[in-house]
Amino acid sequence: MGKGRLEAFSDGVIAIIITIMVLEMKVPHGTDFATLAPLVPVFLSYVLSFVFVGIYWNNHHHLLHAVQKVSGGALWANLHLLFWLSLIPFVTGWMGENHFAATPVALYGVVLLMCGVAYFILVRVLLSHHGRESALARALGKDTKGIVSLACYLAAIPLCLVHAWIAIALYVAVAIMWLVPDRRIERVLAGPLPG
Repeated sequence: MGKGRLEAFSDGVIAIIITIMVLEMKVPHGTDFATLAPLVPVFLSYVLSFVFVGIYWNNHHHLLHAVQKVSGGALWANLHLLFWLSLIPFVTGWMGENHFAATPVALYGVVLLMCGVAYFILVRVLLSHHGRESALARALGKDTKGIVSLACYLAAIPLCLVHAWIAIALYVAVAIMWLVPDRRIERVLAGPLPG
C-alpha cells in the first residue's frame, strides 16, 4: 500500500505532540523577568524535548522518503513509535516541574529509550518489506548512531541514581549527535554524481 496516509498521520500526531508540550508551559503572573525564573527548568526540558521530537520527525521523513510502499506491519510499527513519542509531553512536564529530579529524569530516559527501540523496529519492518538490496538498506547501513543512542539511554537511566545531571548530559549528547545531519538517505536516493 502507499505511504501517503502514514506520512500525513504521523506528521499530524507529531505536530500535536509539540503543541501539547508548549501548552504545558504556564504563563506566569507578573510583569518582570523575576517571574520567569521558576519556569527555567520547564523551558529547558521543553527545549530538549522539542529537539528530540524534531529529530524524530526529520528522520521519519527521510526514512519514508526512501521507501516505496508500506505493509500492515509497518503501520503497526509506526503506531508503536507514535505511542512512545506521545508520552514525551508527559515526561517533559514532570521532569521540568520537578527541577530535573532523579525519578522524572529516569522516566524521561525510559521514554526516550522506547522511542529509539520503536524507531529501530520500524526501520527493521521497512527493511524486511523492501529487501537487503533496496535503496533503504543501502542508505541505512549499520546505523551506528542509532545503536550508540540506545546505549546512551540504557546507561543514563541507572546513572540517575548517581546524579540526574549525568543522565541529562547523556540525553543532550544524543541530541547533539543527531543534530548533525545524516545525509545517507539523501546521498543514496540522489544516485551517483555525474563524472
